[in-house]
Amino acid sequence: MKLTKFEHAEPQDAAARRGVRPVICYPVDSLAPPDLAAYRAARQGWRKVSEVVVPPRDARTFEVPAGCFFRIVSIDGPQVGDLNLWAAGDLNERFFSGKTRALHGTHLSTGDRLWSCLPYLRPMATITEDTLDWYGFDEFGGSVHDVIGTRCDPYTHKLLSGGEYHHCCHSNLTRALAGHAQRPAAEVEPAVHDVLNVFMCTGFTRDTGQYFMKASPVRPGDFLEFFAEIDLLGALSACPGGDCSAEHSSDTAACYPLLVEVYEPVAPPKGWTSPPRNSYSRDHGF
Repeated sequence: MKLTKFEHAEPQDAAARRGVRPVICYPVDSLAPPDLAAYRAARQGWRKVSEVVVPPRDARTFEVPAGCFFRIVSIDGPQVGDLNLWAAGDLNERFFSGKTRALHGTHLSTGDRLWSCLPYLRPMATITEDTLDWYGFDEFGGSVHDVIGTRCDPYTHKLLSGGEYHHCCHSNLTRALAGHAQRPAAEVEPAVHDVLNVFMCTGFTRDTGQYFMKASPVRPGDFLEFFAEIDLLGALSACPGGDCSAEHSSDTAACYPLLVEVYEPVAPPKGWTSPPRNSYSRDHGF
């Protein structure tokens, strides 16, 4: 429970302390920006090679070779999705939402990259188009495609409500990954990780700093498009909260399927090469 008022009086220099200008923790000026023109030119003549429909309140896996594109598409109604990514063939290298947030901000859009975890730390995918980029940030501080939420899960549900619920995004992703890997759920569950909340509209309240959600602005036909920088295994859960306008981990929200489309270009983008794993020596001072 957050305090409704502060217990300690402001010091005399409170205004000066609050007035210190912020410094960006991880300036990205030294990183070469993605060549979006080259990526988009590579779409000319591409062909769809696969698609997966993700049922409401469930998850599915999909694979994307390096140099190909994939889209997450709203098809029937407003629906948010929780996205996990791994390096194909190595579940240890997975999407690192925290570092992605530190590099690009709380919400992602065109030109931002999804980075893998330590010790790999390389771009896994680049966002090449976002039909919801018009939304920006609203008056509440909300925006779409966040990397601040974790994923709805049965453990938090049990903690807060006392009930059991098996179709939250963590469980959905666990089942999907177990099915893909043909391994028991308990073995693969540790590989399920914090997500990119696709289409979800979220932010932090200004008074208490609490994570909030509100109705997603997504409509059928909207999509978020990615370019696979490395060979990828993905898993997408169609959240049981639907558009997350009221609650998640529930059977009462209106939920809809999501579509994942994979496209293969005639040739890779001009000048593109798949990024190697991070070159840090891993000496750690020894």
